[in-house]
Amino acid sequence: MRVVTWNLWWRFGPWAERQKAILAVLRELRPDVVGLQEVWADRTTGENLAEWLAAELDLHCAWAPSPAPERWRRRIADDSVDIGNAVLSRWPVTDRATLRLPAPEELDDGRLVLYARLDAPGGAVPFFTTHLTSPLHASAVRVQQARALAEFVAERRDGTPFPPVVTGDFNAWPDSDEIRVFGGTRTAPVVPGQVFFDAWEYAEPGAPGATWSPENPYVHPGLGPGGRIDYIHVGGPAGPHGEGTVRGIQRAGHGPVDGVWPSDHAAVVADLRD
Repeated sequence: MRVVTWNLWWRFGPWAERQKAILAVLRELRPDVVGLQEVWADRTTGENLAEWLAAELDLHCAWAPSPAPERWRRRIADDSVDIGNAVLSRWPVTDRATLRLPAPEELDDGRLVLYARLDAPGGAVPFFTTHLTSPLHASAVRVQQARALAEFVAERRDGTPFPPVVTGDFNAWPDSDEIRVFGGTRTAPVVPGQVFFDAWEYAEPGAPGATWSPENPYVHPGLGPGGRIDYIHVGGPAGPHGEGTVRGIQRAGHGPVDGVWPSDHAAVVADLRD
């Protein structure tokens, strides 16, 4: 099962050209399931980037708009555009739910988690995609969000041998408190007995893993040196027949397509045993 996570940089920059580049990357990857963040939907035209991608790739789609998009809209001066998370899946979505992540009022811009239960041939897959708050100084807020995310997953992971798959832009480096708290292997887990593996730890040693880097022209160099802030987490241990075991991991979308960078983030791609 091929899993992709990707932050699509909403409606920023040359979004119409980027839309085509995003499709080209996903088409080449041929994913089974994709977790997307910063997905736009235009309420005036009825266009929805996730739904368009799903139609082009012959995938099912689940979309969840942010409950508080006002701060995002002010950044592009357009009140007609929504922002949210989406799941694209080769298999039907049999259940779905959302969680608004906790944040103090001054940082609350409607970040959320989208859950989609996928009717895969080998059994249901509990799949999640999320987008944690982004300010560099907000690690404590992200820790709270990681705890809420772990509890949300715990409530929806049962009834299938396939471990939960949690994707998203965590806006945090691998050694940060929020990643350690969510993983639950280097500190006490949020939910007793529930742990997650960072799929990138299965990468070839020395493989370039930065998903947000100043080499990308959309990334402001003054925001730091960049690093790996996008993740595919797989619940552990694997299923009774090895379901969910990471068999390979790589980046994608980390360069221009026909002269256009698809997003300010690179995608992460994991091949899991199904």
